[in-house]
Amino acid sequence: MAGLDDIRECLTAFLEEQGVRAVSAWPEESRKQSRGGLAAVSLREVQGGPAGFRDYLGERYDEQTKRWVELYGRRVLLTFGVDLYAGPGEGAAEVERTFDRLAQALHTGGPAGLKIKEFSCGECVYDGEADRWRCPVRAVCQAYLYAAADEGGAFLDFEVKGVNRA
Repeated sequence: MAGLDDIRECLTAFLEEQGVRAVSAWPEESRKQSRGGLAAVSLREVQGGPAGFRDYLGERYDEQTKRWVELYGRRVLLTFGVDLYAGPGEGAAEVERTFDRLAQALHTGGPAGLKIKEFSCGECVYDGEADRWRCPVRAVCQAYLYAAADEGGAFLDFEVKGVNRA
């Protein structure tokens, strides 16, 4: 998995693979033309906490350099907004069908590296300004933000990584 810059795109791609039409950036112009249910993915909150003693996670063998590297990191909780939309003629029923597909996808555990801790759905309402039905969904995931350090102790790069467990 990539760093925080790409985390929305990872969840968006996962949802698409699971049959949920999803976007991570949705230009205003295309909103009025969109048909069918759609999930708009955003990263709303990141909370970090310690994952090991002084953030030390252990070592791993780097196949490219043929050396051991130390890993440092923090446990993070990522709160995503996965807001669902449908056009005016499609109604709340289309939003509900999209939520059913979304719930099924999230129940499988989420994309590699993200453990879905919880998700919740708000009330489906018609947004007259946007001319669309909208339902806010919140998904909380656990992952690890980690970095590998070279022999001199300099961090090489940060990534988000985690373990999926049933």
